[in-house]
Formats: sequence, C-alpha cells, structure tokens
Amino acid sequence: MRTSNQSSIYLIALGAFSLGMASYVTAGLIPMIEDSFAVSVSAAAQLVTAFTLAYGLGSPICVALTPANRQRAGLLLTLGLFVIANAASALVENFTALMAWRAIAGTGAGVYLAMGIGASAAVSTPENRGKAIAIIMGGMASGVVLGVPLSLLIAEQTGWESAFWLIAMLGLIAFIGLFLKLPTLPAAPVSSLMQKLTILGDGHVLIILTVSLLAAIASLGMYTFIAPLMTDPAYGAVRSVTPYLWVWGIGGVLGSFLAGPLVDRLKGPNVTLAIMLILAVSLFALPLAARLNTWLVMLPIATWGAVGWALQVPQNNELIRTRQAHGDGNLAVALNESALYVGSAIGAAAGGFILLLQLPIWTLAVCAGGIAALGALLQIVNLRRQPTLAAQTQAEPCS
Repeated sequence: MRTSNQSSIYLIALGAFSLGMASYVTAGLIPMIEDSFAVSVSAAAQLVTAFTLAYGLGSPICVALTPANRQRAGLLLTLGLFVIANAASALVENFTALMAWRAIAGTGAGVYLAMGIGASAAVSTPENRGKAIAIIMGGMASGVVLGVPLSLLIAEQTGWESAFWLIAMLGLIAFIGLFLKLPTLPAAPVSSLMQKLTILGDGHVLIILTVSLLAAIASLGMYTFIAPLMTDPAYGAVRSVTPYLWVWGIGGVLGSFLAGPLVDRLKGPNVTLAIMLILAVSLFALPLAARLNTWLVMLPIATWGAVGWALQVPQNNELIRTRQAHGDGNLAVALNESALYVGSAIGAAAGGFILLLQLPIWTLAVCAGGIAALGALLQIVNLRRQPTLAAQTQAEPCS
C-alpha cells in the first residue's frame, strides 16, 4: 500500500476506534445519566437501544441512497454527522433530545463503518485488502476494549458528558485527517435503488449474512451472559468478571489484526470456516474449563473473543470482492453489520429465555456452541457452491 493510502486507512481506523467507544460506552454511563435527568434505569437503557437500532436498521438504507459518485463525500459527511451528534449529546438539556442524538449518532456510525471499510478496500491493492479491513476492525475492537474503560474513567471524574466529548474529539481528528489525506475514491457503477436491492436475491450474499447472524447470536449473545456463568457456584464463582471481560476483549483486538494476513494469503471463505469451527469448540469448552479452573477458562474466553471479532474481516472482504463490481459493496457491508446487531439482540433474548426456563447455566454455552457449529455447516455449503457459481459465471455470454 502506498504511504498516503496507508495513512488514510489508519485515519479511517481512528474513526472506527471512536465508533467502538460510542457503541458500548452508553451502557456504562446509564447510572450517571439516570441521576442527571431523573429517569428510571429502564428509560436510560433505551439510549443503547436507540443507538443500536439506528445503527443496525438505518445504516443500510442510508448507504443504499448514497450516490455512486459521492463515496468520499459520503464518508466525510457521515463521520461529520457522527461527531456533531456526539458533541450535541454532551450539550443536551433534556432526556428526549439525548435519545434523538444517540439515534443520529448510531446512524452516522453504521454508515461510516460500512463506507470506511469500502474506502479502505478501494485504496488498497487486492492482495492487501484483507489487511486493510483488519486494521479498520481492529480499530473498532480497540475502541471497545481500550476506549470504553478510558472514557468511563474520565466520566467518573468529570461527568458523563466528557465521555461524549472525548468520542467527538477523536472523530474530529479523524475527520480533519481524512479531509486532508483521503484521495478521491473510484465511483461505483451507477444503479437505481431497486437494482441495489437485488442484492437480497443473491444466494451467496445471503449465506454470508446468515453465517454472520449465527456467529453474532452465538458469540455476542453468550457475551451477555459471561457474568452469570463465571459467578455461578458450580463453575467459576469469581468475585469479579472484569479480568475475563478484558481477556475476551484483548483476544478480540489481536484476532481482528491477525485475521488480515490470513485472509490475504488464504481464501477468505476457508478462513471463515476455520473461525466458525474454532468458535464452536471454544464455546463448548467454556463450562468444562470453568468447572476445572477459573484461570484455565481464560484460554477458551480469549480464543472466543479472538475468532468472534476476527470473523468480520473475511466476511466483509468476501462481500466487497463479490459485490463491488455491482456497485453495492458498501451496502453489503452495511447489511452484514446489521446482521451482527440483530444477532446480538436475538442471542441476548434467547439466553434470557433459557434462564427463564431455569435450565442449567452450562446450557447457554452449549446452545451458543451449537449455533456456531450450525454456522460452520452453512459455510461448508457455501464453499461447495462456489465452484458451481464460478463455472456459471464463466459460462455466461458477454453482453
């Protein structure tokens, strides 16, 4: 990658870092926001819902409506919107306004990540595309693992508003850098909204999205219940789950960065299959390792975090590779991100239902591992379909 293009990728990753902070920091700010606006915990928690729903559902629509010849402007516009929304969140005087600005921030974040991944692929050579996407995903993972605790620490000392100011400041730095450094991006093929929506009829894309959905149900869904597992007297019975959350997050950062070279050297779908198999094994191993030793369980937790975050590197790379020529590569990535958020919500709801049935806590990990294994089986189907798809493509007459 040329130096100027590489600097653009790192600047996009800085924006993704601030996005990772914004995605998860609000949950930690709920007690402070609750006191500041005199609202209930359940009401304050809806700030997270507003952000995630706007991110998961609004971003594909906005990406689909972005003009094909305005990719650079669209990226800068959505990052600017994200910065403004976070700054406005720190300045609001009522809870309703805060809710609205968190929804706007979620929309800007979702569109920015999808277009940022597309931009990083556009300024990279095909053989370095996996590494470029890994840098972006690694930036987001670092924002969750490192940025969220930092912003919460600052918020505890200076008020919840300072967390949003920090996010806005980092986003602004990325915006200024990209405004100066990001080259003009190649225009995507012009297509109507209806033509873009034909992506939903692409069987290959649907399988990729379904694998991401199943992975999110398994990985992010189980993450919601790591505390009940580790504090259960039959397993870890630990006093604090914080070290285990750190191990999961650090594994995620390493996995995100290390996945890039693997994707560039190997076939992305093969990497996806390996990741899904490892994810299934690590989730199945959780309760057994927790029962044996509270330190031993850190190994499957770190592995689970690493492959859970790493998965999106080959998935997004494959989506861009197959759909870029159709002009809807960014839309495919946005749909993939939506699948993650929807999968996380389904996983959390399903886990809550399992606990409601008063089933043993190990059932959560086994069910999560089973869902990951189902995703691996679906990926095997995907791999078997690819030679047929390639042959069909070669047989099609040129127009």
